[in-house]
Amino acid sequence: MSGHSKWATTRRQKAVVDAKKGAIFTKLGNLITIAAREKGGDPAINFSLRIAIEKAKAANMPKDNIERAVKRGTGELSGAEIAEIYYEAIGPANSQFIVKSLTDNRNRSASNIRHIFTKHGGQFGAVGWNFGKKGIIRIANEELKNKNINPEELELELIDAGIDDFIKEEEGITIYTTMDNLQKIREWLETKKISVESAEIEFVAKDSLQVGGEDREKLEKIIEELEDNEDVSDYYANVNI
Repeated sequence: MSGHSKWATTRRQKAVVDAKKGAIFTKLGNLITIAAREKGGDPAINFSLRIAIEKAKAANMPKDNIERAVKRGTGELSGAEIAEIYYEAIGPANSQFIVKSLTDNRNRSASNIRHIFTKHGGQFGAVGWNFGKKGIIRIANEELKNKNINPEELELELIDAGIDDFIKEEEGITIYTTMDNLQKIREWLETKKISVESAEIEFVAKDSLQVGGEDREKLEKIIEELEDNEDVSDYYANVNI
């Protein structure tokens, strides 16, 4: 997704309104469960779980919900099996999406996500060739100001630490790393007492698309519905809106 949209998604999760808490908590709970299932229930040694729990806490998810999600992942609590599935889709103006679903019902997930695209002029289609996985870390402008951080100096230090790219955006700084370096760079920032908005593996488009007019309105509706759908954990696109 474009930097602006992903920043906006992160902020919405942190400032979630009551009407959407159920959907957000379901998504975050499934994310925690998957992370705990894959690499264990100790966030001190399971980086993916630590990131998932931090996201849940930022969205004010209750502690009991977090603990239950961890226990479902480790098998201490029974529950429906959560599957991780990726869907590829083509939207208006030949925009491209990869949608990550964490769901206990594959048929429902596929049907609901397909419907979101088809009713706005899109369809499922192969687009993975235009995406690659990267570690993405975002630091908000507020954090830079609060810690009196000079972005140029930080960029030089991060280059020495092994990042791939450093982009200044309206909302803050976006740092690109290899997947293998994500944890190392995140921990380096922690040693500097720098808090991040998000830190995770994302699909990044090799070529992006500028969209406006009616197509932009359709894309915004698709994005809104993806964010509201409980089965959709995340989405990535090649569009700048």
